[in-house]
Order: sequence, then C-alpha cells, then structure tokens
Amino acid sequence: MRQAGKRLFELVIFLFVLSFISFVFMKAAPGDPVRYMLNIDDVSITDEQVEELRNELGFNEPIYVQYWNWLIRFFQFDLGESYMTKQPVLKELLNKVPDTLALTFSSMAVMMLIAVPIGTLAALYKNKWIDHLSRIFALIGASIPSFWLGLLFMQLFSVKLGILPAMGKGTFLHLLLPSLTLGIAMAAVYVRLLRSSLLESLGQDFIRSARARGLSQTRIFFFHAFRHCLTPVITIFGVSLGSLLGGTVIIEVLFAYPGVGKLVVEAIVRRDYPIIQGYILFMGLFVVLINLLVDLSYRYLNPEIRLRGGDKE
Repeated sequence: MRQAGKRLFELVIFLFVLSFISFVFMKAAPGDPVRYMLNIDDVSITDEQVEELRNELGFNEPIYVQYWNWLIRFFQFDLGESYMTKQPVLKELLNKVPDTLALTFSSMAVMMLIAVPIGTLAALYKNKWIDHLSRIFALIGASIPSFWLGLLFMQLFSVKLGILPAMGKGTFLHLLLPSLTLGIAMAAVYVRLLRSSLLESLGQDFIRSARARGLSQTRIFFFHAFRHCLTPVITIFGVSLGSLLGGTVIIEVLFAYPGVGKLVVEAIVRRDYPIIQGYILFMGLFVVLINLLVDLSYRYLNPEIRLRGGDKE
C-alpha cells in the first residue's frame, strides 16, 4: 500500500513537470496558430482580426497565466478544444486510440511470433545453423530503418503483387504491412535478447540443481529457465510498448493509417497546441503505467525480487 502511494505521488509530479515543460516549449516554438486558423479559408485577414482572436484564445496573457488557466481546466478533466476541428481534445484522442492500439498490439504479436521461436532455438542449439541464422537476421533487422522497410513492403506487396492494400484503414489486411514493418524491426532486438537471457539462465546453479533432482528437460526449460529469463525481456518489452505507441507516428504517416500518431503530426503542422499538449500527457501517462505494470510483474516472475521486497516491507 505504501509502495502504491509512492508510485501515485511520483506519477502526479511527473505529469505536472511534463505538462509545464511541454507547454512552455510549445509556446516558444516558431509558428502562429492564430494566422493559420484565419488563413484556413484563404481570405485576406487584418491585424485587428488577428489581435481579436489572440485575445479570445488568451495568447496575449503571460505564459504563466496561460499555463495556470490550462492547469485548472486539466484538473476538471478538460484538455480544451482543437483549434481546427473545435472538438474536445479528449474526444479527438479517444477516437484515434483504438486504431493505434490495434497497430501496436498486432506489431507486438508479429514480433513475438518471430522472436520467441528463433531466440529460443538459437539458445538451445548454440553455435548451430539456427543460431548463425538468428545472428544474421538480428544484424539485418537492426540495420534497416523501419520506414525504409515499410517502403519495400509497399513496393513488393502493393505495387508489384497487388495483394495487400498500401494505405488507409478498413479490413484486417490494412494492418498487415504496418504491423510487419514494426514487428520485424523489433524482433531483431528481441531475438538476441532472448537468446542471451536463456543462455544465462541455463547456466545458473538452480538449473543444475533441477537436473540433479531428475526433472525433465521440458519442465526445466519452460518452468525454470524460460521464466527466469523473462525478467530482462519484460523490462525491454515495457520500454518497447511505450516507445512503440510514440514510434508508430512515422509508420502511421507512411501508410496513411488514421491513428493517434497521424493526428498529432497534423496538429504539429497546424500548430494545434491543445491536441499536441493532450498527446504528450496521454503518452506520458501511458508510459508511466506500463513501467508500473512491469515493476509489478517482476515480483511474480522472479521470486528472489519478491522475497527481497518482503524483507524491506
């Protein structure tokens, strides 16, 4: 209970600092959202119109006053309205979140389908052909930028073969190319990580003790070695999941996939500050919650950590 309270306090401080820094940097960035909003109808505008809209939006107030007004609305669960669509920011983000989550988890599924069998076999058959093949895959996968891999997939499967849609959202087929692009790029990292973690686990004293007790190799591998090796893997997995939600921006733009990433890129181009601010806070909150879940999973996967935590408490 004390640990949960500490985590909650850290979350509040983190969100406060993140919101303040992002707010200040956005205001200091070049570009004028007022002129963009007035020029959207392609009509001539006057300085009086610009000043009138500035006053209406509160841009002429000192920056600390602007931030304080935003903070008050935030505590009322109001992230403001988009300058362009005039829709609540929270509604705009929540409309796009399901699509981004679908892309994120489908990419994770692709990664696991590739990394788990290849990494496991590479550890079980160290220095055999499958191990050498995994090293080649990891090297190539880590060397190819994800956007370039996406362009290759579009050229092959959409332009040449014409079997998969290149852009947009609709059926499950629209998810395949962006999911493969992100999943393969991540799998290259996890293959080597899973292999090294498994090899380290298989060399531990408790594995030798399990073999001495006559346990089957299958039980030793899945219930002892594999479970032990998951601690560093899940650490990176949590980081990947958080960064993947932010990293889908490039892929969403490349494949014209209507997720949160594409929304925030359009908001940056249009200087739509409420959308950008809401996105930053949303991503910060999500990353913190993912890291909290990763920390809690340690206590289940690694009994040694659980016992040490019990001693401290």
